[in-house]
Amino acid sequence: MTTLTAAPLAALLDRLFTEAEANRPDFSDVPEAEITRLMHSKTDYLALYTRLKDFPLPVSRETGRLLYLLARSSRATCIVEFGTSFGLSTLHLAAALRDNGGGHLISSEFEPSKVQRAREHLSAGGLSDLVDIRVGDALQTLAHDLPERIDLVLLDGAKALYPQILGLLESRLKPGALIVADNADHSPEYLEKVRAANGGYLSLPFAEDVELSMRLA
Repeated sequence: MTTLTAAPLAALLDRLFTEAEANRPDFSDVPEAEITRLMHSKTDYLALYTRLKDFPLPVSRETGRLLYLLARSSRATCIVEFGTSFGLSTLHLAAALRDNGGGHLISSEFEPSKVQRAREHLSAGGLSDLVDIRVGDALQTLAHDLPERIDLVLLDGAKALYPQILGLLESRLKPGALIVADNADHSPEYLEKVRAANGGYLSLPFAEDVELSMRLA
């Protein structure tokens, strides 16, 4: 058994995913063009995510398992996450840290009500001691007090900010560090950066909605 598949975390994750599947955001009253604009805006993204503050917005069950597998197989001890939401991805990553023998996960979330929910879930899963959730805009919260070496990064916040967030972390990425970007197809600038020849990354699309990249040097 692993932390991921044992009590109390296994049942907690199953409940949270089930609740998330029943509580999806409804954008039927918002023009598609406006949704697209907000998704790609580097200035108005807070309006979109404020509207979504009561929704979990989790990674998929499969992506959660992928995060755990990557963190375990790379023996990660230092992880940075952009976009905590209700903490489902955070739980998977923290479980990997526990099974790796310990470590530190820095996560960033601008919506305080979501941070409260995520902390409750981490407590219920017995993983609070491994996680530091920073409240506020990640362009500020992840701009300082970073560890010397980062083993793994999850990007799952405002898609338009992916290139800037990666830029904040880049100098701390160890050679071989993994970067998982959820829904990266909404950030063409990010994909151009990590897929560029001689850009310092090896990158490929993985499954339906994930870009998996490795820092080469």
